Amino acid sequence: MSDQLERLFADLLASQDKSSASLPPVHLWKPQLSGDMDMIIDREGRWIHEGGEIKRPAMVKLFASILVFEECDYFLVTPVEKWRIQVDVAPLFVVAAERETRAGYQAIKLTTVTGDVVIVDRQHPLSMQAFSGSEEPLPLVLVRRNLQALLSRNVFYEIVEWAAESSGGDDGMLSISSMGERFILGSF
Repeated sequence: MSDQLERLFADLLASQDKSSASLPPVHLWKPQLSGDMDMIIDREGRWIHEGGEIKRPAMVKLFASILVFEECDYFLVTPVEKWRIQVDVAPLFVVAAERETRAGYQAIKLTTVTGDVVIVDRQHPLSMQAFSGSEEPLPLVLVRRNLQALLSRNVFYEIVEWAAESSGGDDGMLSISSMGERFILGSF
């Protein structure tokens, strides 16, 4: 990302940095596996423990802050414990999108249900990924420490609408730009 873009969108990038600054240093914690926990994060980002949805947002945010992805599995970690959990599609879920245009450049700001803020850019790419059980590829964004977020249907449709407004359609691909990068959403 160019210095010009960083200066232009400094306030948005600061909101992203602020959301990740309060996270615990889970990348430094290396406990042994404690076992499997009866917890699943479903496709809509709901955290289900022993069959019941965790309804307290503060509890979900706490769990999300100690989540790691290692060797194709998700774990909740503390300095002394490591519990494997199940994730249907992605552990985080995007519920809001904002678009800022400045000096001819666009930035897409995404917010997850757990309060993570991410600006779509080279370090936080938006991509379409195939999953078993899904007829169409699903839109995901890399949020932090190799954790991805699935975009809610409403957010994805909003981004597709923005892309359609600005797409030249020369190559038959629908794409959106953010922070000087182009992200392919599909073909038409």
